[in-house]
Amino acid sequence: MTATLAPPAAGSRSPEPPETRERRTVPRWVWALGVIGLWIAVWALTKGQDTLALAGRENTDLHDSLTGFRDDVLANRDTNPIIQFTYGLGDWFGGVVDWLQRMLSIPDFPRPVPQVGWLGITAVAAWIGLAVAGWRIAILVALSFVSFGAFGFWSDAMDSLIVTFVSVAVVVVVGIPLAVLLGTSGRATTAVVTTMLDVLQTLPAFVYLAPIALFFGIGPSAAVICTLIYALPPLIRIAGHGIRTVSSTTIEATDSAGQTRWQRLTKVQLPMARRTIVVGLNQTIMAALSMATIAALVNGPGLGLPVYRALTRNDVGGAFVPGLLIVVMAVMLDRATTAASEYGEKTARGRVDLRLRRIVLAVAGIGALVAVYLSRTYSSLAEFRETTWGPELADAVDRFFEWFTDTFRDVTQAFKDAISSLLLNPLQALLSESPWWLAAAAILALAVVFGGLRAVVPTVLCLAGLLFVDLWHDAMVTLTMVLVGTLLVMVLAVVLGVAMARSRRTDLVLRPLLDAGQTIPPFVYLIPVLALFGPTRFTAIVAGVVYAAPVAVKLVADGIQGVSPTTLEAARSTGSTTWQEITKVQLPMARGSLVLAANQGLLYVLAMVVIGGLVGAGALGYDVVLGFARSEEWGKGAAGGISIVLLGIMLDRIMRGAAGKDRPARDPSQPSRWAGLRWTGSLRGGR
Repeated sequence: MTATLAPPAAGSRSPEPPETRERRTVPRWVWALGVIGLWIAVWALTKGQDTLALAGRENTDLHDSLTGFRDDVLANRDTNPIIQFTYGLGDWFGGVVDWLQRMLSIPDFPRPVPQVGWLGITAVAAWIGLAVAGWRIAILVALSFVSFGAFGFWSDAMDSLIVTFVSVAVVVVVGIPLAVLLGTSGRATTAVVTTMLDVLQTLPAFVYLAPIALFFGIGPSAAVICTLIYALPPLIRIAGHGIRTVSSTTIEATDSAGQTRWQRLTKVQLPMARRTIVVGLNQTIMAALSMATIAALVNGPGLGLPVYRALTRNDVGGAFVPGLLIVVMAVMLDRATTAASEYGEKTARGRVDLRLRRIVLAVAGIGALVAVYLSRTYSSLAEFRETTWGPELADAVDRFFEWFTDTFRDVTQAFKDAISSLLLNPLQALLSESPWWLAAAAILALAVVFGGLRAVVPTVLCLAGLLFVDLWHDAMVTLTMVLVGTLLVMVLAVVLGVAMARSRRTDLVLRPLLDAGQTIPPFVYLIPVLALFGPTRFTAIVAGVVYAAPVAVKLVADGIQGVSPTTLEAARSTGSTTWQEITKVQLPMARGSLVLAANQGLLYVLAMVVIGGLVGAGALGYDVVLGFARSEEWGKGAAGGISIVLLGIMLDRIMRGAAGKDRPARDPSQPSRWAGLRWTGSLRGGR
């Protein structure tokens, strides 16, 4: 039986659809302006009251208690079982590093030179590059190693590599099982592991140093421990993501053949996730090198030590040469691991002549062994002869920056004064001169506006923590520098990101530069900026902008490039101008990527502003540095580190809430482009 609809009778009216009114919501920026306007009005009446500023080197009871805790730990380290265990673990790592140093970088008494000299090390490293990535990488590795000795920093460079690879070896042993757990477990376990990784990845590298030095001592042991902790999260998160995203269809097909869980993992999931795991390993190596450099502050061996010593003397040329070698090392490791992944795929697909490859590797291996023998036998092949390249380059850099600063002093000073007058000073006055209760209420209101209700609890807890550790004023000054730096980063990101998205030629020119910029450890960025602007807070801000810009620019460019071409054609068909196309179509539709870029920018700038305590940035970064430099100030330095952690978590959670609001809808059958991104200052995201 079928039902038919009779046409309406002549003269009758068809029923009109019910009238619906579109519900208009107030834009977030309007609410934000309202909060800021009210904040300024109350600030004008209460400015300078209850700012909780500490005078000079003043410490509070909490800071003295933390210093007393440090003293108790050191006094009882021979009887406290926890301290005995941590110091014993540190001694073991220190012993491993010491043995490798005597093998590769320092004289092994009674030998006046290491067991293996520079020629043997360079030959073996080049052979490894040839074996895993091909002849181009072998040449790159050989030239990089020769440059370490030619510029007079062979031992320091070998120490950096030793700390990096000892840490990475431990990270792989610990991280791969945890990545498997993350990639194969249910939601509850995944949520717990992910939360822990989020917290670890939010922390700037600087804040790891004080607690590690307390519980493991200083020197190579502290350098290895803090490096492996810092480098662990990238491998777990990225490798776990690769294992989890293996095609379910493939897994079901192999399960139907009766495979066990172990067979599924080893025969299907790990092989199919190999490329992603190598990406995670690449990120881990770069993070390890970055932290191994910063570990100079706890007397960690390596190239970071001469950089740190030169920065404390304001010696730009002296810092430039080892800083340049850090960049060379970073590029070498980055290109080698990336090429190793591609070379492995070529070999697996039969695109490499295996017979010829074995012959070449055998011949090259014999040559490497001969080089090792010669370097053990002849002192001239074991120890680099001193050259004048390093000092001459340092002098040339000093002369160049002296000329540049003298020539463009008016330009750099005008830029510095403009940013300080228009942005930095007014915002710092609002944040640091507001009563603590007013600033806290305003920050909480802005957290609700941008991050939603999900940001309320973490913001309240972090603000309460900042009050508790008695460095509220310094935290507000640091927050000022972070916000100004992030604003400048986003201006750069939008301008360059739009240019890259709309011009293939611009993308081809800028993307390799951005990729190279993302390989450079943050310590190195301070050197040229210090030469231009001197030891001030502005130096830390500019260094933070330069450090954060590459990842933010690439995220914005990729987001705009992801806008549907159909949508763009529709806009052009209506006669939209280029400006309208960018501001009305591309940027609004890439809003999620803009928010993500702002999140990354915040955390990157925070990491650099904190390190800027070494070059006169003041505030929390200076508190941490002071805690390292003077034992009686350890408690204040520890409180500064805790404050930095709280600031990072608060900003991260607010931006996560904003990202959740702005995340674009997608086809559930397609993988999310947000899934593998790290929310941290050490990410080389958007790659």
